[in-house]
Amino acid sequence: MSKKRGLSVEEKRSKMMEFFYEKKDFFQLKELEKLCQKEKGITSMSVKEILTSLVDDGMVDTDKIGTSVYFWAFPSKASQNRKRKIKELTDVIETAKQKLHVLNGSIQKAKLGRENNENRSTILSQLALNKEEKSSILKQLEQYKECDPEVLEEAKKETGVAFEAANRWTDNVFSTKSWIKKKFNFEESVIDKQFAVPEDFDYLG
Repeated sequence: MSKKRGLSVEEKRSKMMEFFYEKKDFFQLKELEKLCQKEKGITSMSVKEILTSLVDDGMVDTDKIGTSVYFWAFPSKASQNRKRKIKELTDVIETAKQKLHVLNGSIQKAKLGRENNENRSTILSQLALNKEEKSSILKQLEQYKECDPEVLEEAKKETGVAFEAANRWTDNVFSTKSWIKKKFNFEESVIDKQFAVPEDFDYLG
């Protein structure tokens, strides 16, 4: 025959708690060593170690009355401990959910304005065209500085249409920036950085 396997630490702890719940009484260590071995198969040599671990975990209560030390544990306390533990775990889970919600919100907000969408691409392209057009117009005006006033006036008329077109797109850019600022509560400097709007960007004078 194979030798009977001894109880594990967890099995001893469980059986000792069964003993306390069944008896619903107060015991001294000597009594527990005798009764737990007889009724639950826990060797008397290990009773003190198991009992100490249960006391440390708050599962068994102990108190000194006179010169004697007593131990006890009632089912009602076990129920209270379970309820308290469940509430603690529930609170931890709820806190974790709230932190996750805040984190997800921060991530989504950080992504706003960074998408390479059609609107952003259109604005960037138009800004580049505006820069080129402004540069071209300024160069033309520079050439006419020393010219006859009538010729200069004619040149100004010819470039007037281009000025108006450039300023219309400039107005569109400012309107778009204003919409983004109100919609997403972004600082103007952040919007300029995201859409590569230069600091000196303004209407053509």
